Amino acid sequence: NNTGQVFLELTNIINKYYNKPIIKSKRKKYGNKLFLSEKDSILITYGDSIRVNKEKPLKTLHRFLKKYVKNTITGVHVLPFFPSSDDAFSIVDYKNVSPELGNWRDIQKIAKDYHLMSDLVLNHVSKESKWFKGFLKGDKKYMDYFIAFDKRVDTSLVFRPRTNPLLTGFKTKEGLKYVWTTFSDNQVDLNFKNPDVLLEIIDILLFYLSNGIEIIRLDAIGFLWKELGTSCFNLKNSHEIVKLLRLILSYVAPYSILITETNAPHKDNISYFGNGDEANMVYQVNLPLLVLDAFIREDTSHLQEFYKKIEPLKAGNLFFNFLASHDGINVIGAKGLLTKTQFNNLLNKVKKHNGFISYRSMPDGTKAPYELNINYFDAINNPNKKTLIAKEVKRFISSQSIIIASRGVPGVYIHSLIGSRNYLEGVKKTGIKRIINREKIDFTRLEKELRDKKSIRYNVLKNYLRLLDIRTKIPELNQLYKQKIIYSDKRLFIISRFRKNK
Repeated sequence: NNTGQVFLELTNIINKYYNKPIIKSKRKKYGNKLFLSEKDSILITYGDSIRVNKEKPLKTLHRFLKKYVKNTITGVHVLPFFPSSDDAFSIVDYKNVSPELGNWRDIQKIAKDYHLMSDLVLNHVSKESKWFKGFLKGDKKYMDYFIAFDKRVDTSLVFRPRTNPLLTGFKTKEGLKYVWTTFSDNQVDLNFKNPDVLLEIIDILLFYLSNGIEIIRLDAIGFLWKELGTSCFNLKNSHEIVKLLRLILSYVAPYSILITETNAPHKDNISYFGNGDEANMVYQVNLPLLVLDAFIREDTSHLQEFYKKIEPLKAGNLFFNFLASHDGINVIGAKGLLTKTQFNNLLNKVKKHNGFISYRSMPDGTKAPYELNINYFDAINNPNKKTLIAKEVKRFISSQSIIIASRGVPGVYIHSLIGSRNYLEGVKKTGIKRIINREKIDFTRLEKELRDKKSIRYNVLKNYLRLLDIRTKIPELNQLYKQKIIYSDKRLFIISRFRKNK
């Protein structure tokens, strides 16, 4: 493909979606203004985190939201709801809703009631996808969609988020090929040096917007661009692709929001704001670790220091403040935030609370912690210690109040909202540590527990929704207004929020 041809194809894709009814109506409704304010928060959930017999899970999710959450939460991040060959992130088909979950009508109905956030899983596809199957069969269209070598090459400098081999051998029509697989042998990395791949992804991005999605999460964006002889993480061209996506959205859907997911130290993480020309929003990835550290040691000093150093953001840039998600608690940024002793003590405490540690491979062949796998309620409260439920709930809600009061948009994980505990049975069954925080809950059982006023679920949901409701009534909690840490007893964490003119 030459540059002129690529530009022509890009123009055709943009024109195809520009006047789609949903995109057109949202352009008219929002203009190019950021629609998020102190009244907004986002629930993070799988499409089937809550399910019941004989009903598609997306319908069940919508029912749960309308009955229990109503307008207290205004946004929903439905984790990948597409056909997948694993726990959602190995996409087999980007443009269809998994039939087990529902269909596009179900997605559009949720999008009518809530700001809908969806993943664009652009670093990799499933090995079961049409694209990769075409590659294996020697289909010319897909031969350059992936990064493949005839023999193993030196990848020792590549930053690794896992312990599995980076290159996986696959039998193809042209013989054995070693294919780049950052996260697992089921997830095959795409080759963005091929403009056809980029055009495919842009088409998928705009297709999502045409179905009512307003917030796009760029999954694993830091790993996108590969150059042998480098770390292949957070490279300049990954940023250039984010800039291009933002530029296209600023024309087609100026109301939409790009959020980047990068489990990296703070400096690398915020680099995806660019100069106001990349992501609108980034995850505040060090918060889960620092808040947990504060509660474990009963000392907020590190959390206070971190907040003190948070840079003022440009207009239109936001932090997505969260404490729990479908993934574990990232610890890559811990260096420089916690001492070695404090970090090791935290790891031990997580194990004592029935959690697990996941590791990544280092260039010297050793392994280092990558994330902590534990339910956040049980991270804050020791599940092996008998404590009054009221006290456990207070401790947990106290931890959550930090993201409610902080500048930015709160992201609330479904299992935090409904007071779930470690799902150890799931880890035992699957051998997958992350399952500890991904239990699929029967809606009938959930409702029974939510009716019990003495239960953890009832008390967590009630107090969490109360916190979120209070937030909507305090204009100073708007993301445009400033925040300042007030130093006091190290056991206290006090945020002052105030309007610009004060």
